[in-house]
Amino acid sequence: MARNDSVFGSGMRGAPWGSFVALGICLVLLGVVASANLMVATVATAYYVGIMVLIGGALQVAHAMRVRQSGPAVLWFLAGLLYLFAGIGIFLDPLFAAMVFTLFLSLSLCLSGVFRAAIALSQRGRGWGWTLASGLASIAAALVIGMGWPVNAVWVLGLVLSIDLMFQGFAVLFVGLAMRSATVRG
Repeated sequence: MARNDSVFGSGMRGAPWGSFVALGICLVLLGVVASANLMVATVATAYYVGIMVLIGGALQVAHAMRVRQSGPAVLWFLAGLLYLFAGIGIFLDPLFAAMVFTLFLSLSLCLSGVFRAAIALSQRGRGWGWTLASGLASIAAALVIGMGWPVNAVWVLGLVLSIDLMFQGFAVLFVGLAMRSATVRG
């Protein structure tokens, strides 16, 4: 089995490693650009969510029209309208939306951290310490974000976006380099 097979399976044999390297570099650069102005990246994130919510609302309204003969069609229609109004609200005030998203992020991190810590402490199986550390790290991140809210709402989502782009970019870049190395050796 070639080394490429261990990365994504045998379907990747002969895949153009250069495409992975180029994509990785582009994603890293986008992450760097996003980190240069976190407020712009935060607003862009809010607009992205707004677009997804608007599309979801339009699809639900269209679905309600198609199934209007059934009882729950009214509920589909109302749910779609709620999504449409939420999407419009995001576009009308993306910074307020970013504040809401940041607060939700803080609460989600806290709850997931508490659950992971509880699981680790209750199970204490192999690797439980890593699960506990992960839970405590999430709780710490939640506290840092929550204590800085609402002031930090203008940059937190942009920071998360830029970090995600850079990590994804480095991962894809290193996969491409591993594929190149396997191609050269194989």
